[in-house]
Amino acid sequence: MGKAPQRPILITGAGRRIGLALAHHFLNQHQPVIVSYRTEYGSIEGLRNAGAVCIQADFSTDAGILAFADTVKSTSDGLRAIVHNASAWQAEKPGTPLSDTLAAMMQIHVHAPYLLNHALQDLLCGHGHAASDIIHFTDYVVERGSDKHIAYAASKAALDNMTRSFARKLAPEVKVNAIAPSLILFNDHDDAEYRQKALNKSLMKIAPGEKEVIDLIDYLLTSCYVTGRSFGVDGGRPLN
Repeated sequence: MGKAPQRPILITGAGRRIGLALAHHFLNQHQPVIVSYRTEYGSIEGLRNAGAVCIQADFSTDAGILAFADTVKSTSDGLRAIVHNASAWQAEKPGTPLSDTLAAMMQIHVHAPYLLNHALQDLLCGHGHAASDIIHFTDYVVERGSDKHIAYAASKAALDNMTRSFARKLAPEVKVNAIAPSLILFNDHDDAEYRQKALNKSLMKIAPGEKEVIDLIDYLLTSCYVTGRSFGVDGGRPLN
């Protein structure tokens, strides 16, 4: 009997930065990948050429989230993992109604993973003990709070709590964990003064790059025991 085909890993928001690096990491391992993207960057064409299934999605409405889930279900009859990487970093600012800021942050960080986890759980289940994973990207501000990004921090805190709830719901077939990063890599436009100020906020004084997160995800996918936990990738920043 032939070997069953590998189930793809779904990564949301994979057009840039960590999501993009993660998608290429799995593709280089000959692991099938499905990605969502909002904007057609040149990087998306690169993922297509590397073999990824790339699906444009609008997570700004529940209807858009569920339409994306339907497309995933029509593309594959099973998933190895869902990595909820799609995110937005929106501050409270004059001229933008506070209710709009809160709604936008809750939509992308709470509605999207909540609805997708429910809609796609049948693709994750039925493959054996600890055979599938859900990974939520939260933030180190879940514990600290943020005076300039209050809605953002609150939405990530809700996602952190959802990690434990889905771990309870889907065990023992699906492990559900969270990664709470701080500074991982800089943007190209960040100047030297900003970079040094940011580095000084952590104990380790570096921006480690995407590999630090990728290595952790590899560990979580191979574990048969770890679930319902949040892993800080923050260079000891909460202790500084």
